[in-house]
Amino acid sequence: MAREFIVEADGGSRGNPGPAGYGAVVIDAATGETLAEAAEYLGVVTNNVAEYRGLLAGLRAAHALDPDAAVHVRMDSKLVVEQMSGRWKIKHPDMKPLATVASRVFPPDRVTYEWIPRAENKHADRLANEAMDAGKRGEQWSASTSTAELDTRASAPPAERGPERPRVTGDAVAGAAAARAALAAPRKGRGAGTSAAPPRGHDQPPLTGTVTTTDGTTADTRAARTVATPGWSSAPDLGAPATFVLLRHGETPLTPQKRFSGSGGTDPALSEVGLDQARRVGEALARRGTIEAILASPLTRTRQTAAAVADRLGLDVTIDEGLKETDFGAWEGLTFGEVRERHPDDLTTWLADPQAHPTGGGESFAETATRIAATRDRLVAAYAGRTVLLVTHVTPIKTFVQLALGAPLQSLFRMELSAASLSAVAYYADGNASVRLFNDTSHLRP
Repeated sequence: MAREFIVEADGGSRGNPGPAGYGAVVIDAATGETLAEAAEYLGVVTNNVAEYRGLLAGLRAAHALDPDAAVHVRMDSKLVVEQMSGRWKIKHPDMKPLATVASRVFPPDRVTYEWIPRAENKHADRLANEAMDAGKRGEQWSASTSTAELDTRASAPPAERGPERPRVTGDAVAGAAAARAALAAPRKGRGAGTSAAPPRGHDQPPLTGTVTTTDGTTADTRAARTVATPGWSSAPDLGAPATFVLLRHGETPLTPQKRFSGSGGTDPALSEVGLDQARRVGEALARRGTIEAILASPLTRTRQTAAAVADRLGLDVTIDEGLKETDFGAWEGLTFGEVRERHPDDLTTWLADPQAHPTGGGESFAETATRIAATRDRLVAAYAGRTVLLVTHVTPIKTFVQLALGAPLQSLFRMELSAASLSAVAYYADGNASVRLFNDTSHLRP
């Protein structure tokens, strides 16, 4: 008999858009026991995007526990519940790809949705607020310091937090019977509490955020299985991964001088060296013969690099705004030494805090990471099982790698990425990611 889970999820944004985070909890529908928690600080996004990210995290955590389970989702977001049940249309471009990916975590006939009042979603709400508080401190949420479940139990009616149910959360026990009834009810398609998109197996993008179970040693085992061993799974139907081949553009006149060159500067073109590098990459990729589509950042240097490769491979180039470089504000065109001389305090803060912005505005690394994560989710859904060339820049490529490894944002400062280098990340249908290549420049050698 299939296991039955309740997923409670929430997301919040302090400003809408503003600093945001999500929380999600997986509960045993039979006992009300908390099985897993997930939370993550997202940077600056809207409240609705944060709610969808919470839903995704909850579904992925449930899938990691048992990919064959039946799931009843309870959320206090009427929008998400109605859209995922197929009763409301999804019009916002930021939410369409998230809803599509959420619908593919489990087969649609195994997921039902229910709206609940905010007062009945306290556990997930507290996790989301913990994540936002951690982000304000420049940290990510940590399960080891979370008190969300204890706080929720403390606020629950005495009958729900007695010693006979040591890990009951909120009113999960009170709702478990209703959830089991919903899970057992026959599915009647959209409008009957099922998910919104047609079945596509278990396709889903990589797991983000932090997932933990509440049972000590088991938590370590599950975390190792779902996070620390990317690319491996016992599921028999993973199929081919979505593989992103990440190509940094060729040299520009600013590259050898190591000047900041983001999306807010002069938008330099490739130098003669850069044009030759682009041709060499095209030849190398033609020999490999695996690229099925090409996407590029809208900046001149990436468009030129992509055009040279596309000409050799006989493919078209699709421009994607999500792949553009970070905006470095007033630092555009300056060397690191010049920035240190002119803006020492701003540079020190920027190096220590992923939330900090370059002088004069621009984009923080945390904001870039949020943008790249959304781009990744959208493209993984669009190119499942295919190998795609993404022609982009230093910070986006490092961020794709950082997210795949689950490393902190500070790891971006510990990666070296050469002009016209190739890296690759594979995204599997069970939610794992595997870094297959990094900073390969062998094609540039004589």
